[in-house]
Order: sequence, then C-alpha cells, then structure tokens
Amino acid sequence: MNHPLTHLDHRGHARMVDVTDKTPTVRSATAAGRVATSPETVALLRDGTVPKGDVLAVARIAGIQAAKKTPELLPLAHVIGVHGAVVDLEITDAGVEITATVRTADRTGVEMEALTSVTVAALAVIDMVKGRDRGAHITDVRLLEKTGGRSGTWTREDA
Repeated sequence: MNHPLTHLDHRGHARMVDVTDKTPTVRSATAAGRVATSPETVALLRDGTVPKGDVLAVARIAGIQAAKKTPELLPLAHVIGVHGAVVDLEITDAGVEITATVRTADRTGVEMEALTSVTVAALAVIDMVKGRDRGAHITDVRLLEKTGGRSGTWTREDA
C-alpha cells in the first residue's frame, strides 16, 4: 500500500521518490518573496550607498547559486540539471521584491529550486544591510507558477 504523501513509504518513513522511469520534460517554476526594510535602508539601496557594496548584484548571484545547490540543502530533493536561473530584484518603498525563475529539462520539477533561490537571495540582502537595519526581514516567500511535467501548469490564483 502506497502512502498518500510521496516522500513517505508504506510505514511512514521518509524516502526519496524514484523518478528513474520518468521521461525528462521541459519544466519551469517561478517564486517570489520580499525583504522588508526601513525607509532609511530603502534610501541607501536606491542611492547605492550601502556600506557593504552592490546589494542587488550580490543577492542575484546568491540566488542563482542557491538554485544549483538546492539538493545539498533539502535532503529529499533530486539532483537535477538547472539549465536556467533568472533572479530579479526590485527596490520598492517597502524594501526589495525578489522573483526567481528556474528552468530544466529533467525528470522532476524545479519548484524547490525557485523557492530556495528567492530565500537565499533574500538572506543575502539581509546580510548586506543588517549593519544598518537590524529589523530587515524576509516575508511572503511563495511559488507563483510551475509548468511542465505530468501535472502541467499551475498558477497561484492571487499572483
């Protein structure tokens, strides 16, 4: 008897799902999140005067790197080829909005890679501004859309 949760075996023990027999298909996932900061930090970001340097460039690279490192962080995530990763950051009046889109042609999706990308990019923003803004925090990390695979396309209704 199979367990209704795919990462649990019939005894309820964690397992990695076997995707050996699945056919590789083109898949993508887009996730988003934000770093809420003080108005003073927003001003530093807009002026490019954060003491540690180019916050958005560092966060963008951190997000791309994180997408590729996801299986090292999540024990049941599959090692897949990340064939594309785009991380966009936008300074807003409330902080920094982050969106990441990850693409592959593999046997399983890249939702976790997109979510990890956004989260690590957000952590990089906080690391870069924490000396000036101890209250900066990550919020609203969520999957916006996934395409490909057996389940097809899914889009968050409130996106």
